Amino acid sequence: MSSASLELTEAGSVRRAVLNNGLTVFVRPMRTAPLASVWCWYKVGSKDERRGQTGVSHWVEHMNFKGTTNIPRDQVKGIIEQCGGSWNGYTWIDQTTYLETATADALDRMLFIEAERMANGLYHSDDVESERTVIISELQGGENDPEQVLDTEVTAAAFKAHGYHHPTIGWLSDLQTMTRDDLYGYYRSWYVPNNATLVIVGDVDVDDALRRAEQHFGAIAAGVLPARVRTREPEQHGERRVRVERPGTTAYLKLAWPAPAASNPDFVPMLVLDAALSGAKGVNLWASFRNPPQRSTRLYRALVEKGLASSVFGALLPTAEPFLYSVTCTVSDGTPIASLEAAADEALAAVRAVGITPVEFERARHQLRARLVFESDSVTNIAHQIGYFHTLGDVDLYYGLEGRLASVTIDDIALVARAYLSPARRTVGWFQPVDAPAGGDR
Repeated sequence: MSSASLELTEAGSVRRAVLNNGLTVFVRPMRTAPLASVWCWYKVGSKDERRGQTGVSHWVEHMNFKGTTNIPRDQVKGIIEQCGGSWNGYTWIDQTTYLETATADALDRMLFIEAERMANGLYHSDDVESERTVIISELQGGENDPEQVLDTEVTAAAFKAHGYHHPTIGWLSDLQTMTRDDLYGYYRSWYVPNNATLVIVGDVDVDDALRRAEQHFGAIAAGVLPARVRTREPEQHGERRVRVERPGTTAYLKLAWPAPAASNPDFVPMLVLDAALSGAKGVNLWASFRNPPQRSTRLYRALVEKGLASSVFGALLPTAEPFLYSVTCTVSDGTPIASLEAAADEALAAVRAVGITPVEFERARHQLRARLVFESDSVTNIAHQIGYFHTLGDVDLYYGLEGRLASVTIDDIALVARAYLSPARRTVGWFQPVDAPAGGDR
């Protein structure tokens, strides 16, 4: 096992080791409580899926809660619940991850689960079929959420070629036709130690935690990774528009622009711009997007206070490759969507023309700095951030955020507003509710 220490922020340090099979292990001691959090990350998400297999990453994530060679299917979750801990997992466009947080004396059990999940998934045919039903029901449930439907349609329109085009849950026809062999083959191709990152944060000794990681994972053989899909999105030349008409009671407006990847120097200035426009959200996909509205923001004052929208929400997420910056508005009753769009256009045109004010800049930067602190308030959240940003390319992207934020200037905000919020590069989505057909048929 080779290892190298990384000196990071004054908040603490993290030790990185690479096992002989290619598994990257991060350990960060945190002695505030007798807890430990284990996250196992795989650098595979929906962007890596090929046509005909959309949704396979998410479905594989589901299957890996269905038992292994040495863990019966009904005990995968119970192992952690028996010691009062919590478990979960998720899949998104760039990554798949699993976690357990429990008392520190359960570290071996948590590592055992993740090693089993990596090496010994079963994929029984009956479990494949039961999860097919579950996932299709999940997809159909999302189709009853107007915001989610609009988001899917806008994203698909914004990306013509790149794998970010399709939803993480997949398209229905692919979910209906995918086989057990498709799932198991995908699992065996990507769930290998040289495509994985193990993160341990909590009341642990670093050297002891690394030894335990070696004991549980060291014998798992490295794999030969498939060639990744490398399609780049062509430049957009002109506005794209999507209109969804479905039964519903509320209209929505969504504006989306191509946005920089997390490693791009423009990413943090864009975060500050979004904080000024719609409120600071931070960068923790696991914990940071449940904030109340910030009433002092530019778009809240222009749209909500004037009665055109009942809510406005901006989203800029850290991604490995250029994704989207979006603004979603819930249209107030009686307001035409066109009127709301015109008001949003006016507010954004002013920002493109002259930037934001010094007061807005300082408030946005202060609020964003606070969010970065709040989202690293537990062993679970810190472990998430270390692993998440490593899947994007480098953990230093996470530990460098505070320094990047401190160096942002108000002129940087004006520059990214002009560069990224161009009307010619945006995709506009309307969700227009219509009356349901007689008899309730849809």
